[in-house]
Amino acid sequence: MLGDLVRAHRRRLGWSQEDLAGRTGVSVRGIRKIEAQHTGTPRPVTVRLLADAFGLQGTDRDRFCQTALGDPSGHAHVPAQLPSAPAAFVGRTLELAGLDHLLADAAAPAAAVISAVSGTAGIGKTTLAVHWAHRAARHFPGGQLYVNLRGYDPTGSVVDPAEALCVFLDALDVPADRIPSGLDARAALYRSVLAGRRVLVVLDNARDAAQVRPLLPGTAGCFAVVTSRDQLTGLTATEAAHPFTLQLLTADEAHGLLTSRLGAARTTAEPEAVRDIIARCARLPLALAVVAARAAARPAFPLAALAADLRTATTTLDGLAGGDPATDLRAVFSWSQRTLSPDADRLFRLLGLHPGPDITAAAAASLAATGAAQARSLLDELAQAHLILEHVPGRYALHDLLRAFAAEQARSEDAPATHRLLDHYLWTANAAARWMHPMWERLTLPEPQPGVAPESLDNQPAAMAWFTAEQPVLQAVVEQAATAGFDGHIWQLAWACTAYLMRRAYLDELTAMQSLALHAAHRLGDPAGQGYALRGLGMSLGRAGRHEEAESYYERALGTYTRVGDLLGQARAHIGLAKAVLGQGRPAEALRVTERALALFRTAGDRAGEARSLNGIGWCLAQLGDHERGLSYCGRALVLFREVGDGDGLAVTWDSIGHIYCRLGEYGQAVASYQHAVELLHRLDDCSLLGVTLADLGDVHHAAGSRQAAALAWKEALDVLDEVGHPRAEPVRAKLAAG
Repeated sequence: MLGDLVRAHRRRLGWSQEDLAGRTGVSVRGIRKIEAQHTGTPRPVTVRLLADAFGLQGTDRDRFCQTALGDPSGHAHVPAQLPSAPAAFVGRTLELAGLDHLLADAAAPAAAVISAVSGTAGIGKTTLAVHWAHRAARHFPGGQLYVNLRGYDPTGSVVDPAEALCVFLDALDVPADRIPSGLDARAALYRSVLAGRRVLVVLDNARDAAQVRPLLPGTAGCFAVVTSRDQLTGLTATEAAHPFTLQLLTADEAHGLLTSRLGAARTTAEPEAVRDIIARCARLPLALAVVAARAAARPAFPLAALAADLRTATTTLDGLAGGDPATDLRAVFSWSQRTLSPDADRLFRLLGLHPGPDITAAAAASLAATGAAQARSLLDELAQAHLILEHVPGRYALHDLLRAFAAEQARSEDAPATHRLLDHYLWTANAAARWMHPMWERLTLPEPQPGVAPESLDNQPAAMAWFTAEQPVLQAVVEQAATAGFDGHIWQLAWACTAYLMRRAYLDELTAMQSLALHAAHRLGDPAGQGYALRGLGMSLGRAGRHEEAESYYERALGTYTRVGDLLGQARAHIGLAKAVLGQGRPAEALRVTERALALFRTAGDRAGEARSLNGIGWCLAQLGDHERGLSYCGRALVLFREVGDGDGLAVTWDSIGHIYCRLGEYGQAVASYQHAVELLHRLDDCSLLGVTLADLGDVHHAAGSRQAAALAWKEALDVLDEVGHPRAEPVRAKLAAG
């Protein structure tokens, strides 16, 4: 049968047997033997070579192969090399949908579609690729090829692409004696054999793009899925690969994974233990699978016992250790670490000292005592290896298990690097606080450690943006300083953060930070630190409406400053004490305390403090019903605040003046004054005071009979107050509802 077909096509084209031999690589003797053959089954690879030589395509090619081989697929042997499908697969809905979408493109008359699936160790790249490949296998009648390239193998034996090609060609029925020795020649033959076939190629655990390129099919209809811990940006750039980066499972997906392994009855019975296990495993699929395997092997054990094992282990990694290198988290992470350059490896280890949740290149530069440019380059290398994630532009994060792994290896460099890290945040926060509030009390800091490069902030918006981005980090850094015994950094960092935390109404965070600061200052026996921490606690509690507690802290601060003869400290404590007293409805006492503050500020020559006292006196007089005198004091405060350039003081004083004009029934003046305050507070981005002032502005409009203007002001106030969780939000909401 084959002989008749070959002779017919050869004569149609006017070729001799020698011509056909030259076009196929089959010897003339072999061609003669084929044409003499009427029975038996020929080699499929020979049939395909002949079909290609005759220029047959599409249905003509299929018909030729089917007739020659007597096989409806056109191939006597179809490789099916995929590993077993994962027994329990959950989540990854978006990634599966993306791969399905690319599958539709694989049939188009274009180059093979390549999907590069990357992600950190244990994230589930192979599981996703194999699961999807089994799902899609029916679309590839030409077969499925699979190879583990061992790019991150504990043995370090990375598969040579020439070796992988030899395996693939053998699976595609190419005789061993026809497989050339060189990489390029093998790759060319591989692409020729795949031509006209629909084959799925899974290249698992690739080291880099160079290892992958020779293994990619080059014909329409084929589909390659590549997994790697490397981002494989080279494939995206030069091979038009479609990248997928896997993230940690969501909490629901992690719960689903445990349920699929252990059964719904078991996970439903112990929801708290399941949540604890998910948190301890950082939602990393491999870690969850290890715990699930242990739980499945001990069906009588409560999940709470397994959660307790993870909780009481020296580190979570101890609780996830095992004898199998493929599932021991330390071993798995180490395979990625081995691929790093020495400098990147050092930075990775030092990142374990950072408390998180994320870090900038500038902070990493101080941590490792490198320049900013080198730090960015090293972070890029770590991100390329998926040991860190650049989750937003310029900010890098490690999940908890990788952080624990890195920290275990950094202990020999712990103290110097931690000192540099704390210096970085302290010096930058102190500078940012001065930009936010030029009158903010300047801390005299010791020189930073060599290699520390604080971030350069050159205006108020930049300072506010820095604090906003770093606020969770700063909270963690203060706690880290407490754990590491850097007591001076604790109270200094807490004070440097106070202005920002007050503006954004992060009062619980400020109280927690200042409580740590107070304990640290007591351990140091440092009166200055104690005074700052006591006043910081008074500020946060007073702003939260806990005036009696605030009064106690201000009294203690006043006593501390009095013992050491600090006049400015005494004056500032008096200002805070007056606010606490006033908040408890004692305006006459608050007036006396504020007048004492004024005298102390004048003695110390602090004009900004003098202006603050004048405004405080004006406010107290207004509460006592002496509005005209109150207005006079506030007017004098405005003049001084303008002279010293204190925008915060101006805003607060315009608010006081608006309040007094409202009490006097001069609503037009009151509205104008509040609007001045609102404009300044917008510029300062002081959400806490802005919401309160807008609410007061709405009250004035309402008192003046301007219901529409009142509603607009209250609506804007409510948006701000809700954003910061301010207690004034509910009364404003009630006013809006009442119309």
